[in-house]
Amino acid sequence: MSAAMSAPAPAPPEVRNYAIVTLAYWADTLADGATRTLVLFYFYQLGYNALQVASLFLFYEIFGVLTNLCGGWLASRFGLKSTLFMGLGTQLAALAMLALMPPGGLTVVWVMASQALSGIAKDLTKMSSKSAVKLVAGDNEGRLYRWVALLTGSKNALKGVGFFLGGLLLSWIGFQPAVWTLMALVAVALLVAAVMMRGGLGTVNKEAKFRQLFSNNRAVNVLAVARLFLFGARDVWFVVALPVFLSSVLGWKFWQAGGFMALWVIGYGVVQASAPALLRRKSAEGTAHPDGRTATGLAFLLALLPAAIAGALWLEVTPVLAVVAGLILFGIIFALNSAVHSYLILAYTDHRKVAMNVGIYYMANACGRLAGTILSGLLYQAGLHSGTTGGLIWCLLASTGFVLVAALLSLGLPGRAQGRTGFSAGL
Repeated sequence: MSAAMSAPAPAPPEVRNYAIVTLAYWADTLADGATRTLVLFYFYQLGYNALQVASLFLFYEIFGVLTNLCGGWLASRFGLKSTLFMGLGTQLAALAMLALMPPGGLTVVWVMASQALSGIAKDLTKMSSKSAVKLVAGDNEGRLYRWVALLTGSKNALKGVGFFLGGLLLSWIGFQPAVWTLMALVAVALLVAAVMMRGGLGTVNKEAKFRQLFSNNRAVNVLAVARLFLFGARDVWFVVALPVFLSSVLGWKFWQAGGFMALWVIGYGVVQASAPALLRRKSAEGTAHPDGRTATGLAFLLALLPAAIAGALWLEVTPVLAVVAGLILFGIIFALNSAVHSYLILAYTDHRKVAMNVGIYYMANACGRLAGTILSGLLYQAGLHSGTTGGLIWCLLASTGFVLVAALLSLGLPGRAQGRTGFSAGL
């Protein structure tokens, strides 16, 4: 795209508001990651098995699906500022449910309800922040690619910090004081956003119809389904099976397991933020932006890794070596693939439907997490009949299958040869 056709630089008020949205999103991400680790390890130490622990996050993922389905419509009708405040307020309510209930009252149903609110909160703030990138960066593909990669990478790095923080706080001050600490973090973010944000963010379309959520853009729809299987492939072994394996089979303490997962997610975020430099490839037109072929190649490469880890465990390679080394490699390729997806969804849409298309895309993302979370507990528990490593092996084989489906779907994504008109067809 020539300089003459590039969108003008964003106005300072828009950048200011976007910065505030991003900071609020970071605070919510940190609290969300820490809460997830707190709940997982707290209930595991009470004697819950992997499948029971996975059930605690069932409503988190289900309501994440519903939120992404409706969130784009809400943002179109009421504005991204409104959905941001809704998300932060809902996160405070979710944490209050855990903080105000005596330890003996933390039943499975109560925690599932709290996690449902957390799922709503996380996806409202994420949708608000990701949609704001398109509004501020405009149609300048280079700026859009860099900003999306930076936002996504920094978010995942902070999520990793949250994992470590959750494990550390649980070991250090206990469950409920840790939850109060996280409530204070989110409350400060909400207060800062309310005081410092000026005006709105984006335009409000009171005429937006709910049925318009479902895109008639083939590229958006194909990418959304590929995203579902990509994130199912990650969560089917990372969300429940891996921390339980580290704790029960390898004997790691909670802070050690939480710290390792935190370092993995932080590294994953750094790779995502660096994706524009790592995947730089000049095309005949002189651009350096990824396309459908990039996503396809990365997905086929990614499928080799969980299969290799499962094979190493089956051959009785030292579990620490197989899992740690394999997870690092998986994280690098997965991060690059995810960063490409995050850029493509914004490249495939336009300003009029950005919130709705981002909403449907992250609804698919949440569906993948839901499937992965359920299968992570179910397959891990079932696979234990095959030995101490059998549960993780079953989850890794499922991960391989999920990634292969994502790769095959990615074959249907537009390549750069189709140009911008290929991306916008059907909007």
